[in-house]
Amino acid sequence: MFVKQHQTKNHLAAYILCTAVSFFYTPAYATQTTTSKTNTTDKSQQTSKNLDKVHQEIATQQKNIALTSKKREKLETQLKNDELAIAEIAKAVNFTDNELVKSQNKINQLTHQKVQLLKQKIQQQDLLAQQLRAAYSSGNHDYLKLILNQQKPASVQRTLSYYQYFNQARIDEITKFEATVKLLTQVTLEQQQQTEKLTQLKQQQVNQKQQLSNSSNTRKSTLKELSKQLLTNQQKLNKLKSEEENLSIELARLEKLSRQEQNQKSVNLNGLGSLKHKLNWPTKGRLFKRFGNRKQGLLKWKGVLINASAGQEIKSIHNGKVLFSDWLNGYGLVIVIDHGDGYMSLYGHNQALLKNVGDRVETGEPLALVGQSGGQSRAGLYFEIRHKGQAVNPKIWCQ
Repeated sequence: MFVKQHQTKNHLAAYILCTAVSFFYTPAYATQTTTSKTNTTDKSQQTSKNLDKVHQEIATQQKNIALTSKKREKLETQLKNDELAIAEIAKAVNFTDNELVKSQNKINQLTHQKVQLLKQKIQQQDLLAQQLRAAYSSGNHDYLKLILNQQKPASVQRTLSYYQYFNQARIDEITKFEATVKLLTQVTLEQQQQTEKLTQLKQQQVNQKQQLSNSSNTRKSTLKELSKQLLTNQQKLNKLKSEEENLSIELARLEKLSRQEQNQKSVNLNGLGSLKHKLNWPTKGRLFKRFGNRKQGLLKWKGVLINASAGQEIKSIHNGKVLFSDWLNGYGLVIVIDHGDGYMSLYGHNQALLKNVGDRVETGEPLALVGQSGGQSRAGLYFEIRHKGQAVNPKIWCQ
């Protein structure tokens, strides 16, 4: 009995084992296993494809950034060239305007002189007429008879003296009259020449202003294209930092140059230390940005931005020497004046520069013309005062 039960158990175990083995080798189980492996492979391939796609997108973005950066650099170079062209024409227009004023003043002066000469000519004509009438009235004397008259020698001598005096006076008046007529002719001719010059200058001014308008339109187009190359806030901040750093480096170089000249006593300048609240602003306008105002991020304005009309004159706040007169990235056309004792004034975003490096300037002397160079969208003046390299508030000096 026991043997039979034991055999039954063995058969049962063998049956269960066979059933289990047969199950694992059934088509259904094989299909599930294959499907699981296929799913794993598909997921791996999909992940790999996604990763490749991400890499391609990164590469595309990097390429686009590089192209955008290159295009922006090209546009900035074009903008610089546009602004330099505008500066050259604006300077020529300014010169022509000054010549027009001089020419008109000269014409007015000649006109006044001509009027005076005409009056003088009339007076001389009247005087000569009087002398001729007087000569005719007393002219019944024959000059030869007077000489041969021996009866009244004293009377003859007086008459001869009168004739000599009268003739000399008449000769003098005729000489003066001839000189007046000659000068009047010269003045009239010069007046005509000045009038012709004025006409030419006016036409030249029209042509120059048309060129200026064309160059300004070209600049607007460049600026419009540049504005399409959008920058993130961080990129704007980095750009401003870079421009400010370049300015600081240039000013440090200029300060060193100024100290060398002071040591060599080639320049005698006393600085601005005793002139607080005594200086005039370099140009008329409204303060748009003030010293210390937030610029971008943690950057602050180290000078002031004055809204003013394009072409308006910018004048030196005090006497000094021109240390820098050129285009500077971010600030456009810039002129820097050394006032001595470590003081410098800076004038940026100009339309044209009227002074060159090394020029001496006096208080109130025109340095430049208001503009919007450096990529500005509106006309204005960026103005700084620095002492020993540190920016100081211009309102402490100007009023």
